[in-house]
Amino acid sequence: MSEVKIAAQLRSEFGKGSARRARREGKVPGVVYGHGAAPVHVALPGHDLMLALKTPNVLISLEIDGKSELVIPKAVQKDAIKGFLEHVDLLQVKRGEKVSVEIPIHVDGELAPGGNLLEHVLNALPVEAEATHIPESVTVSVAGLEAGASVLAKDIALPQGTTLAVEADTVVLQVVAAQAEGEAAEAEGADA
Repeated sequence: MSEVKIAAQLRSEFGKGSARRARREGKVPGVVYGHGAAPVHVALPGHDLMLALKTPNVLISLEIDGKSELVIPKAVQKDAIKGFLEHVDLLQVKRGEKVSVEIPIHVDGELAPGGNLLEHVLNALPVEAEATHIPESVTVSVAGLEAGASVLAKDIALPQGTTLAVEADTVVLQVVAAQAEGEAAEAEGADA
């Protein structure tokens, strides 16, 4: 996992007005917290932060007043219509420390013939990993799976040092039998 360096400025003003001013200047208000320390209010460069957040569970080396802190994004607020960043909560981490995160699930392969559907019960897999070695994603093969088959959390191969943060028997993906349109029409006709 790569580390992204971002320089942040301390914020001394709070509230809607100061947040709007910061956004007009191209900055995103944020809070850094963790390890029992008092929260630190910062303003981050919006473009750099947006590029960094394109990587899931990105590790950010945050430069604040000459000090460097390792952080991961915990909560990101975006404008619902325009999509620009409004606020970010950052969690302090240390090298070697385990953190709980959700990693995206990518599907590989084709289902068995028959028009079956793949249902994603979970879109992201909750795991615990070392803060500096968080996997970007996991890939699950569904090649040849037939209707009724399920992929459980314990069936997914995780990188070394990563453990599940959910029950091993949690269903992640399942194959659902496709219903033919003719069967649906017959059922409607029988009910009438």
